[in-house]
Amino acid sequence: MTNASSLERRLRSELAGDVLFDGFSRGRYATDASFYQIVPSGVVVPKTMDEALLSLAIARDEGVKVTPRGGGTSQCGQTVNDGLVIDLSKHLNRILALDAEGRTCVVEPGIVLDDLNRQLKKHGLWFPVDVSTASRATIGGMAGNNSCGGRSLRYGTMRDNTLSMEASLADGTLSRFGEVSRDLSDVEAPDSTRALFRDMLDLGTREADEIAARFPKVQRRVGGYNLDALVPRNAPNNMAHLLVGSEGTLAFTTKVELKLWPVIRNKALGVCHFGSFYEAMDAAQHLVKLKPIAVELVDRTMIALGRDIAMFAPVISAAIKGDPDAVLVVEFAEEDQADNLVRLRQLTEMMGDLGFGWNNDTRKWGGVVEITEPALQSGIADFRAAGLNVMMSMKQEGKPVSFVEDCAVPLPHLADYTARLNEVFAKHGTSGTMYAHASEGCLHVRPVLNLKLEKDVKAMRAIAEEAFALVREYKGSHSGEHGDGLVRSEFHATMFGERIVADFREVKQRFDPGGVLNPGKIVDAPKMDDRSLFRFKPDYRVAELKTKLDWSAYPGAGGGFQGAVEMCNNNGACRKLEGGVMCPSYRATRNEKDVTRGRANTLRLAISGQLGPDALASDEMMETLKLCVSCKACRHECPTGVDMAKMKIEVLAARAASHGLTLRDRLVGYLPRYAGLASRFAPLANLRNRSPLLRKLFEHVAGISARRALPAFRSDVFVPPAGSVGPEGGREVVLFADTFNRIYERENLDAALRVLAAGGYRVHLPKPARGGRPLCCGRTFLSAGLVDEAKAELDRLVSAFAPYAAHGVPIVGLEPSCLLTLRDALASLRKDSDARAVGAHALTFEEFLVREAEAGRLQLPLGIVADKAVVHGHCHQKSFGAFKPVEQVLRLVPGLKVETIESSCCGMAGAFGYGADTYDASIEMAELSLLPAVRRADPNTLVIADGTSCRHQIHDGTKREALHVARVLAMSLDRAEIHSTSPAAKEPSHG
Repeated sequence: MTNASSLERRLRSELAGDVLFDGFSRGRYATDASFYQIVPSGVVVPKTMDEALLSLAIARDEGVKVTPRGGGTSQCGQTVNDGLVIDLSKHLNRILALDAEGRTCVVEPGIVLDDLNRQLKKHGLWFPVDVSTASRATIGGMAGNNSCGGRSLRYGTMRDNTLSMEASLADGTLSRFGEVSRDLSDVEAPDSTRALFRDMLDLGTREADEIAARFPKVQRRVGGYNLDALVPRNAPNNMAHLLVGSEGTLAFTTKVELKLWPVIRNKALGVCHFGSFYEAMDAAQHLVKLKPIAVELVDRTMIALGRDIAMFAPVISAAIKGDPDAVLVVEFAEEDQADNLVRLRQLTEMMGDLGFGWNNDTRKWGGVVEITEPALQSGIADFRAAGLNVMMSMKQEGKPVSFVEDCAVPLPHLADYTARLNEVFAKHGTSGTMYAHASEGCLHVRPVLNLKLEKDVKAMRAIAEEAFALVREYKGSHSGEHGDGLVRSEFHATMFGERIVADFREVKQRFDPGGVLNPGKIVDAPKMDDRSLFRFKPDYRVAELKTKLDWSAYPGAGGGFQGAVEMCNNNGACRKLEGGVMCPSYRATRNEKDVTRGRANTLRLAISGQLGPDALASDEMMETLKLCVSCKACRHECPTGVDMAKMKIEVLAARAASHGLTLRDRLVGYLPRYAGLASRFAPLANLRNRSPLLRKLFEHVAGISARRALPAFRSDVFVPPAGSVGPEGGREVVLFADTFNRIYERENLDAALRVLAAGGYRVHLPKPARGGRPLCCGRTFLSAGLVDEAKAELDRLVSAFAPYAAHGVPIVGLEPSCLLTLRDALASLRKDSDARAVGAHALTFEEFLVREAEAGRLQLPLGIVADKAVVHGHCHQKSFGAFKPVEQVLRLVPGLKVETIESSCCGMAGAFGYGADTYDASIEMAELSLLPAVRRADPNTLVIADGTSCRHQIHDGTKREALHVARVLAMSLDRAEIHSTSPAAKEPSHG
């Protein structure tokens, strides 16, 4: 603790970046995507590379080890240690130089692969080491473990595409590592660096024969140090290739020079189906002869799990025929698409020549589904890239465990290897999942184990030893893509021999004699099954806790809450910076605290007692969840289904129970209860907006930002004109008049009634069975953790709506968050048939109209309202697959060009954007893409957003009025009526 305190004090005094030594922050950096957990002494998030190097120097002076970290997605435990973690991903993520003509670039190590490729794309270039974690993997991390990606068959590995690196040795010597001659005559470097290079080249000369004899002859060999980069036959030798794959144990990388390639312009996929897994593996060696750029395996288990994941189910439905035991996705990407189509035909012919046919028996059943549509190709690629998370979506204690998951064997042996590996799994009472790089003989193989159980840990050890013995027999590599880390380093002696391992130690000692840089990886590693290093240590326990929502789909304490929290495997899909919605707060702050993974880790540590007593309801937990906007994106986009919005409700409920409610909680939560009274005194209720003094007072006492105008109450709230509206005998529909549209924007409800009635529908507007205030979904209560009050509101709503649902009448709503509460939160609070029926019949306004239009029942006379509209989707619409209908409905409007804004959360998120402590984050989220897109829109372009909060954020940030789709359709009806009654409309057309 003396060292840690001194280290923290010095870092805080000399750095401008974040210095994190509290237990909650250190816990968030204690894990990566492996099954290990080691709490660091502290974390630094440097703002500049000079700060990063200063952190290294201070740690060295204090005798503290240092571990560099990028996305924290290591499968093998490379990025966890008990020293100082230096996170390079937030600030050190720039392209420093680009030579587009020469196809090279120099980058900082914290740049994310997808972000790099987005910037390169406008130059027609990309960096092709396309790892499945490309949305969050940093170049520094990829260099650290010599990443390969799915297309290494053509493009090679990280090592093949790294030209040079700049790095600091542990002693602070900053040097360039690149191509050198054997006599070092071309090296300009300090004497100490020249001496280091000389010693390494001498080692290569001395050990050349041993290296040739012991290093596996497969491309996917990323274990140990790349000593083969030092041998004379590879002259000139590239010293950077010794750093690639070194897992941060030799030097601290500051710059990486990369080789770039032209972007892929045309693709064709052949999805080869097999009724037998063995036959699929045996076929891979033949399919690669057609020179595809990738052959990727998807097994039966992954297909089955994918069918249950909303974002992947349509892809699988379109690409998979019948019930295959495995498919191989064969990708061709020649410059000329005609060449790709020729090879696709040759693929079908080859499958026939190998004896496969759609009418054959199981062993030789199969064929090719050809995929040429770009959107479906992208969907298949996304599904394959999400392989790990798809496999980890099993809702059970046992999960596919990564420890033999990227062994590589020569292709002719792949079928026998996998068959024998399955026998090993069966011998130890389990089975495994297999997918990924069949073209390289490198499959991601994960036996299903529960590492909370000693017997399963022993089984893991035995499986590892037997699997690695098979790999050696086939002259393969036990580390084929993800490196060594804690999980495989101890096996180097049996893989390479004691002499090579001694060479590894010599390299480590020569580079880092003090053992400062990420020790315990590659050399002098602990036992891989040392449970004291596990995430689930022998004493891991979660005490029983009382929860408010239904978590019964998961195992563990709290009715399954434990299992739901533990579904996070740390793979970091929530760290993506573009595409989809998840995770909007992380996109704004780039802080580990503010990403779904960081929150889930904190929850797991809290409920298991690792953050002290009452951590679940603590101030630190509230700070962890403060910027979670409950957008529900993680529910949809996290392939393991981590629903942080739902988990946040549990934390808020625990907080309310132990600490009570703040004034702000009461104002937000109880809005439906006092809205009627406020509307009767609207001028008085709105006085705060007009008075700067009251704004500041309100900020002080209630935490509502003085910089925000609150939604204005109005005296003419929406009151149903009758119990039912529309033509007698029309098809029936219930309109849910939610609190927000009812009291703030009744125009939307008026417009919806107009549209539905014009479409010939009989619209019912039910009232509470026992009278009293209007119906409400309870959403505001849930946002304050008042689950019992929310349930009371939903009970009233279900009583009113259930009779209609029982007769199959659709329940339609305008506010996405309110209507979709009936499909989501309601199911977590009630399991009875009435609640299920209401949820099953709940549709957004657009979902209902699209369904009716597709059935040929929607007849709306619509006229021209504008040439163009830009549309922002509500987060919940996207999460529940309800946004596409918005686009479809708007395309019913004549002449309207619809453009969707590629946006994450608007940042308002209910009451979030009104908070004094969250206002800035709210604006940052909006400024990422939404507000700039609206500002760019022509003044005559319609701006459309269904969410009440979204419309307010757009108005506050751009002074543009955004419209609900219902109002746009009502305007279109008006234009059609005007046109039909105008004199010009009655004149005969002259064409």
